[in-house]
Amino acid sequence: MAARAVEQWLNADHSDNSGAHLRCPHGHQARYAGRRLKTFTTALGPMKLGRAYYHCDQCQAGFCPRDRALGLCDTALSPAVARMTAQAAAIVSFQESHDLLRDLAGVDVPTKHVERAAEAMGREISQDERQVVESPLSHEVVAPTLYLGMDGTGVPMRTSELDGRAGKQPDGSSKTREVKLVTIWSAEARDKEGTPVRDPGSVSYSAAIESAAQQDTDKAPSEFAARVQREATRRGFDMAERRAVLGDGAKWIWKLADEYFPDAVQILDRFHAKQHLSDVGKAIYGATSDLAKGWARERHDQLDAGEIEALLLALRTHSPANEEARKCIEYIEANRHRMRYPEFRAAGLCTSTGVVEAGCKVAIGTRCKRTGMHWTVAGVDAIIALRCCKLSGRFEDFWERRSTARVA
Repeated sequence: MAARAVEQWLNADHSDNSGAHLRCPHGHQARYAGRRLKTFTTALGPMKLGRAYYHCDQCQAGFCPRDRALGLCDTALSPAVARMTAQAAAIVSFQESHDLLRDLAGVDVPTKHVERAAEAMGREISQDERQVVESPLSHEVVAPTLYLGMDGTGVPMRTSELDGRAGKQPDGSSKTREVKLVTIWSAEARDKEGTPVRDPGSVSYSAAIESAAQQDTDKAPSEFAARVQREATRRGFDMAERRAVLGDGAKWIWKLADEYFPDAVQILDRFHAKQHLSDVGKAIYGATSDLAKGWARERHDQLDAGEIEALLLALRTHSPANEEARKCIEYIEANRHRMRYPEFRAAGLCTSTGVVEAGCKVAIGTRCKRTGMHWTVAGVDAIIALRCCKLSGRFEDFWERRSTARVA
């Protein structure tokens, strides 16, 4: 009944008829060509609306002024339903989103329409992310210490998106593309043992399938480097009293850190380093051997104590006959200035990338790496943009900007 009442009220209003002629979106003269009916899905149910229709002979296309006023351009979903659809699809699969909308809101949006609407919203958010880069105002509080972490995780792709790409499959092919993630957070709180604990609500995410590769002669930053810079600006990373960059042993992470945050403390994930040492122990004594566990435990203790030289000496004992030991030596030598863990702990700094790894799972894996999913680059980037926006607490600001632009 509410849907019919609103439908009658809107259809009784013909103020969208601006006369015989009206400028088209490209500035050409368009002629009035009557009223057109279209059924829209709204939160109250389906509504059939009549709109003044103008046709531009020069563009060979038509448009309805009321569609823009009501936020209905190029869609059959009302803004309220589009919002619900996008937020559902940011959390669960397109099919599950369809079921949720039907069961909880009584709105029947076909699964394919959910996919199209969510990806369209994600593309809008992705564009907004590039255009709206505002640093915190001077009166806003920035945490004394901010952490910036970077990592990558593979997502399953459609075969057409993998042509010619090398991978880890037995035949050298790939099944995935790497999504690169940047996350920023604070950790002023401490647990009972004095270990820094992530502050609730402080984490923000930004991610996409983008390259971090950059030559010294390039005048512009890589796509991902530009993303990292935007996120750092939004969070006021350079305004914090202390800045730390955390990551695993990937060279691209530290190259970006050196280039764009040279004054930040660089910290190699302590547990990632310990995993390398455990792998060496298994390679020496066997994967299930108690000797391997004991050897690794001793190396972990040396690492925690900052006894890097003793650690390297233990590795060199086995390096002539063990490839894993040789690789681990190179790894530690390249990162030893990032492994000053006693010094970092004394300064109250995080030494783990748990927040970053959780971000890879929460922002990307939970939604995009489920059984049977295979994505296009454009599709997964859109959903990741939508999900990061939602998880970072920025959806309301985006929606306000979107609504303001529509009215304008």
